Amino acid sequence: QPCWREYLTTRIEQNMVVSCTCPISECCAQPTTAFIYSIVSSKETIAKYEKALLRCYVECCSNLTWCTNPQGCDRILLKDGLGYGAACSKCSWISCFNCNFPEAHYPASCSHIMTCAKCNHGFCWHCLKPWRPNHKDYYNCSAMVSKAAWQEKRFQDYNERCTFHHHAREFAISLRNSISSIREMPKIRNLTFVLDACKVLEQARKVLAYSCVYSYYNQDTESMDIVEQQTESLELLTSSL
Repeated sequence: QPCWREYLTTRIEQNMVVSCTCPISECCAQPTTAFIYSIVSSKETIAKYEKALLRCYVECCSNLTWCTNPQGCDRILLKDGLGYGAACSKCSWISCFNCNFPEAHYPASCSHIMTCAKCNHGFCWHCLKPWRPNHKDYYNCSAMVSKAAWQEKRFQDYNERCTFHHHAREFAISLRNSISSIREMPKIRNLTFVLDACKVLEQARKVLAYSCVYSYYNQDTESMDIVEQQTESLELLTSSL
């Protein structure tokens, strides 16, 4: 029993317990959950084992996924019927399940966002550099040197606007967190309306950031005049908020 306990504990710590088998090379039997519970006595180790089981189950079910909130959320979401722009019922983070980008990116389409299907890493599909708002070589990388100079300038203009709104969104998140802390103090009146305003501000900044991506790709379409007018209106109202 001590040997089994050490073996199973090591496997759990190494996150390999789900696929572990009997240590005898000729035996491919896997220890059952009941057997592991009877051998391992540490509550912390058992908790890690149960998390490993849950993680394995979610990964095996194509219809389930974890919330993609980068700040961390343990909520499991059912993808059926959620599609584009699904909000987590626990943290309210909005995800897109039509692609692997970690958040909803309206109004930019999924085809505008390139990510790895396994790890959600965003990248430029021309130069393979990491995608981020300040990726200045996004459309002037080594694979696109034949593009005209005006296209580089056009991208930089949209890129600067996109970066600004991403930074402004981070400010809205920071502001919301600060107000949440103040709410915990005694003798402070209800600040729910301020928190709601911060959430609206955060969402508006995200839409404005991805509007830059949308506008960049759809500049020549007939509807872009209306889109630009609506974006300008939203930007003015957001700045006022």
